[in-house]
Amino acid sequence: MARDLARVLSVRDLALLVVGAVIGSGIFLVPATVLRETGGDVRMALAVWVVAGVLSVLGALTYGELGAMKPEAGGLYVYLRDAFGPLVAFLFGWTLFLVMGAGSVATLAVAFAAYLGQLVPLDPLLGRLASVAVIVVVAAVNVLGTRRSATLLNWWTGFKALAIVVMSLALLSGGNGGGAAAAMDGSGPSPWAGLGLALVSVLWAYEGWQYVTYSAGEATDPQRSFPRGILAGTLATMGIYLLANLAYLAALGPARAAASPRVAAESMAAVFGPGAGQLIAAAILVSIFSAAHAITLTAPRVFFAMARDGVFFRRLAEVHPRFGTPAFAILASSGWAILLAATGTFEQLLTYVVFVGWIFYALGALAVFTYRRRQPDTPRPFRVPGYPWTPLLFFVSAAGIVLSTVAGQPGRATVGILVVLAGTPAFWLWRRRQAREAP
Repeated sequence: MARDLARVLSVRDLALLVVGAVIGSGIFLVPATVLRETGGDVRMALAVWVVAGVLSVLGALTYGELGAMKPEAGGLYVYLRDAFGPLVAFLFGWTLFLVMGAGSVATLAVAFAAYLGQLVPLDPLLGRLASVAVIVVVAAVNVLGTRRSATLLNWWTGFKALAIVVMSLALLSGGNGGGAAAAMDGSGPSPWAGLGLALVSVLWAYEGWQYVTYSAGEATDPQRSFPRGILAGTLATMGIYLLANLAYLAALGPARAAASPRVAAESMAAVFGPGAGQLIAAAILVSIFSAAHAITLTAPRVFFAMARDGVFFRRLAEVHPRFGTPAFAILASSGWAILLAATGTFEQLLTYVVFVGWIFYALGALAVFTYRRRQPDTPRPFRVPGYPWTPLLFFVSAAGIVLSTVAGQPGRATVGILVVLAGTPAFWLWRRRQAREAP
């Protein structure tokens, strides 16, 4: 019989995995964009962060029911497969492998090299080598054991979260930029004009909490631990984001914060001197490494589940006999990420395809309704509070991101959708091979 993955992830592991996957470099940059799009209206900008956080919590609660009901490796892939059929699930996994997972890791690795270049001199070749080295190290750690990998991720994520909290508290106590209640002179654009773009930007900054579903098959006591872990991690991320926003405002005031291309570094430099800005580069390095680690810990579980279903490379379904990890799935996805990072092609792929992930996240919310209708008597250790409004509101927010992209950038959206649909022939080829090999 095929060996299964061991259940070794606790509530704490799952919560820190969420924080690790979500917080990359966005919180060090995006707040300035949100302030600009809302015309420097502090209350409106903070409201955007709160609304996006609440929507993410609604998604976490929705997926909490799914994960407790179906605590299997692959998470969202499994929910889509059982609710909407194997083709929809395959297209999600295809897109995750081809672009969203590997592309995100490649993006983080290249960003890591860019911030490392602020601390030590790196020529273009050394920058590429540093990017590749990040992916290789993260892959090696994840191959050597899930428990070991999760423990290391806990330390990295804990340090990252603590660094942001300490930075924020220091800025709040030492800042003289007018505080969070200050406003600009009112000569900027209406705070409502860019509200939609601001909300989309913040939802992108929150994106990543769903990665924990891919590792539901390794959660201990998943009926209890999974919903608690995903909710705790999402709430913690929301709190960290709000605290950091208040800190930047306290340090710079809304006008300078909105105009800053690197709001975190400039905030530290304004309060503690130019040298303090370098500390942010170090914190971002830890943050980026943690995010790349979290994605590599989770995403290969989807490819593992696909291979077990017979619709992906068979070798990816194997569990390493010594380390107990889906080693080949990790190596395959990491190898593709290295190729994307080394060639720089991830930028084009992500530009066109990343919004498509929200189609599948929206379908994941609809899966709750499908299961409730088709399987009313199936045990549900955790039921999403506020049903049906909770999953419905999350579905609407996810659909809004997709529709805004299609309306605002129809050419890009068309290319992205075509890339996803290109997986259809591959699906049928694997199905035909599976049928030929069946006894």
